[in-house]
Amino acid sequence: MPSLQESKLAFIGGGNMASAIIGGLVSKGVNKQNIWVSEPWDVNREKIAATGVQTTTSNVEAGGQADLVIIAVKPQVTKSVCEELAAAWAQRDTLPVVVSIAAGITLGSMQQWLRTADGRTAHIVRVMPNTPALVGEGASGAFPSADVTGEEKELVNALLSSVSKATEWVDKEELLDVVTGLSGSGPAYFFAMVEHLVASATALGLSKEQATRLASQTCLGAGRMLTESSDDPTQLRKNVTSPNGTTHAALQTFEALGFQDTVDKAVKAATDRAAELGNTLGKL
Repeated sequence: MPSLQESKLAFIGGGNMASAIIGGLVSKGVNKQNIWVSEPWDVNREKIAATGVQTTTSNVEAGGQADLVIIAVKPQVTKSVCEELAAAWAQRDTLPVVVSIAAGITLGSMQQWLRTADGRTAHIVRVMPNTPALVGEGASGAFPSADVTGEEKELVNALLSSVSKATEWVDKEELLDVVTGLSGSGPAYFFAMVEHLVASATALGLSKEQATRLASQTCLGAGRMLTESSDDPTQLRKNVTSPNGTTHAALQTFEALGFQDTVDKAVKAATDRAAELGNTLGKL
């Protein structure tokens, strides 16, 4: 198995997440000539071509001989793309490793769609990234098919490390739905929190611009403390909460209004919806 630096990489789909990963790879010195992108939309393709990687409108030209293929298309077209690639791989002695970031599409569906005429199928890793990957601060969950080797997992880790600061391999595929409810949808939870903090502070007299800057930096600073401190979130919360102080008053209000229950229900709702979409999309 070639290393990431030596591999021919193919991105099937050139949307935001694919662009983010490509940007991360290029910034880490991966040879642009080894990166191919298949993208039907002229605007996306021209934008990606400007980075110096190879672009095409043909999935087969991009992925036919690749070592690592990243499926980054809309779930609704994943089946047709996979079947096209499987037909092109029929004459290959060794099949590529496939990374799917197509939301909701299960390994079972991917294995069926990627099966070649002689009954072989590529080794597949499902990945749930999140939008902070666009600024190199992503968090990803991953689950491999049973035939994925340790060496292949390391190749996928190297790929994801270009945009993800945390990649967690889960033990069961259904846990990717929980990852979706936690980190996949999670950025929106923080954006909503900052949105409401800004509105509250504005109502109490701060300008919207001041409130936005203060709330945004507070969110960033707290996030860095979480990732860089040896303390867990509970201890970090305690560290900033003096008895009968201002933070204590705010947290008591959260508790009285059912904050924990609200978070539990929100993450569960996103997890359940992810599972529901997976069941529906897998039948397409």
